[in-house]
Amino acid sequence: MKGRDYCVVPTVDPPGSASASPLSPSSPAAVPKKKMPQRKWEVHPGRNKFHCNGRIMMARQTGIFYFTVALIVVTCGLFFGFDCPYLAVNLTPAIPVIGIVLFVFTMSTLLRTSFSDPGVIPRATPDEAADIERQIEVPNGQPSPSYRPPPRQKEVVVNGQTIKLKYCFTCKIFRPPRASHCSICDNCVERFDHHCPWVGNCVGKRNYRYFYMFILSLALLCVFLFACVITHIIMRSQKANFLKAMQQSPASVLEAVVCFFSVWSILGLAGFHTYLTTSNQTTNEDIKGSWSSKRGRDNYNPYSQGGIVKNCFAVLCGPTTPSLLDRRGLVEPDPTPQQYTMQMNGTGVRLGNYGAIPTQTTTVQPPAQPQQETSDTSPNEEIPSS
Repeated sequence: MKGRDYCVVPTVDPPGSASASPLSPSSPAAVPKKKMPQRKWEVHPGRNKFHCNGRIMMARQTGIFYFTVALIVVTCGLFFGFDCPYLAVNLTPAIPVIGIVLFVFTMSTLLRTSFSDPGVIPRATPDEAADIERQIEVPNGQPSPSYRPPPRQKEVVVNGQTIKLKYCFTCKIFRPPRASHCSICDNCVERFDHHCPWVGNCVGKRNYRYFYMFILSLALLCVFLFACVITHIIMRSQKANFLKAMQQSPASVLEAVVCFFSVWSILGLAGFHTYLTTSNQTTNEDIKGSWSSKRGRDNYNPYSQGGIVKNCFAVLCGPTTPSLLDRRGLVEPDPTPQQYTMQMNGTGVRLGNYGAIPTQTTTVQPPAQPQQETSDTSPNEEIPSS
């Protein structure tokens, strides 16, 4: 064995072995994880909650909404469990059918109102906000003592009536006619009616018809339940005294109390919104008296169609406008410097997607070489800025 040289050769463990270094390039821990793209509903600036990957849109304060659902479901459940069997046998089998139809229609319109976009207007991008600010900023730099900045209002004419468009400092936009900013959801809503905590959402252009049908069907359901419960108690009291009839069906007494204290406010609300629908007004406009004759003889509602039937068709049967929010769209990532520069018709303008402010690229000529008469670089060639 003499005369031979021996050396130790380092061995490399395979990537899948247990002794592989966790910091080796082939280790799975060293491979950077791919960032999942965000949906636009995840970065929505308003105070809303989203479910089912952005398909359901509600306000953040939904406690009263769940109370509304529980009150309707529990009351109707008691009715179907204790009153319907007796009335179907002793009165008519149509009672359960009518009750089920009213209950399903009421719940469907409630959920449609609560889970839909009421007509939220997207906020201005930084470019759009900067452009509006440039239009209303003080000209020539510093203002003079006698200079008054222009009001942040615009005027448009709708059917001969002058409408003022107010500037929203939160959304950085001039709100369209009949729109208003909801302080609870922190959004500008088209044809804003009001924010209803009972449905857990704003009521606006895209869900008002479902809200009105919910109020109307809930009023009919409440009157129907109250009438059936009273009929049930009276029919039982004919066979025994009144107190014994209530003891035999205590659930009917609870239903009667709930319906009695609810029916008056629901009927009043249904009547008020029927008046608004027939006159093509919103709750916000009616409270402010926007079209009241007290503001002047020439003040009138420019959105009225000229009749009760036409107004009802315009409010309840008109086409539903698509949502202005692309809730399930992907958020475009901020571009890298290499991806940021784009040549637009040879002008060399940097255009950023997703709200970047356009800037102008610089054109630089290389310095002349002292030993050569002409430069290797063409004078029209652009040097990309770093």
